[in-house]
Amino acid sequence: MNTTHPFRLSTILPVIALVLASCGSSSASQNPGSSVTANVSGAVEPKFTPMCSAPAGKSYKVALVIAQGGLGDQSYNDLAYSGFQKAKSDFPIVGRAIQSADIVSQGQAIVQQAGQAGFDLVIDLEFSTYDAVKSVAPQFPNTQWMTPNFTSVAANDTGYLFNEQDGSYLAGALAAQVTGDSSVPGITPSKVIGAIGGVKAVGIDKFLVGYAQGARDIDPNIKVLINYSNNFGDPAKGKQLADAMFQQGANVVYQVAGGTGTGVIQAAQAANKYAIGVDSDQDGIAPGHVLTSMIKRTDFAVYDSINRLVCGKLKGGETVNLGLKEGAVGLSPMKFTKNIIPKKYLDKVADLQQKIISGQIKVWNTITQGNPPWFTS
Repeated sequence: MNTTHPFRLSTILPVIALVLASCGSSSASQNPGSSVTANVSGAVEPKFTPMCSAPAGKSYKVALVIAQGGLGDQSYNDLAYSGFQKAKSDFPIVGRAIQSADIVSQGQAIVQQAGQAGFDLVIDLEFSTYDAVKSVAPQFPNTQWMTPNFTSVAANDTGYLFNEQDGSYLAGALAAQVTGDSSVPGITPSKVIGAIGGVKAVGIDKFLVGYAQGARDIDPNIKVLINYSNNFGDPAKGKQLADAMFQQGANVVYQVAGGTGTGVIQAAQAANKYAIGVDSDQDGIAPGHVLTSMIKRTDFAVYDSINRLVCGKLKGGETVNLGLKEGAVGLSPMKFTKNIIPKKYLDKVADLQQKIISGQIKVWNTITQGNPPWFTS
């Protein structure tokens, strides 16, 4: 993780002035889907390739609004921030991350002031502020906005939607195969797995429903425990909830809770069980106890939006869809666990991945379909 210090907001009014006064600049690329490699285990490695040469003598002011859980979550925010840092090294952009200790209550003011500050692009990672972007963005037509995890909310906003349900389906399918196989170290015969979300919200349930569907398609009799931490920055709560699931017989618990999820991983290590990481490749947090991670390339989306801005292709009013085919979601390379997972399980996951890409398997999408009747939480 890059250790450049973001701005934490103790008060609202000075924030944008502080960001602009302390900015640094730098100097070209990436195009979603054009240069992506993915191996049969689901590893995703988008290649950042330039869409154009940056205009000479021009710089761009870009803000990155950090979501709940903050930097240091080893997950969603950190991965997005790494894409921002890559863009700062490759493009002529000026900007810093904006971080608040209470982004939910301060979000409206931050969004308003970002518009007033005259940024060329504001990338807002926080889903609770999207209504604020919807109302504020039209007031500042010369500023482009980017909202990951959401459709476009204004004529000058570009939405980036990820098919997290597809990658989560693969994670659930792998977990369901592993949980009953005592030949895998630490596994006790049990048709129980779990998942912990950060909050009860459609965007989080999108992951959990996909995970449950993948598991159910492998074994209709499997039990999928679901709980919510109601926090994205409380590892102790994550550990507590995961401990409870392991005590109920779960062998694998999927975390979709940002920084809270590091506690889930700690619990898996302590119990000699398995966690599944999210957003970034979290396999190395507890080597051998993170079965896999469902990677969601927010770095890819952040970088791509800046690439489009510099090349004059970020027009707003559209939504960019990213999934397995584009290499934007998928499972980690499993460098610490691949050798203990029976090959037939990995082959099955690879087969399911291709069937999702081809359209043969349709994974439930809570954004467009709501929650399915078989999903209980």
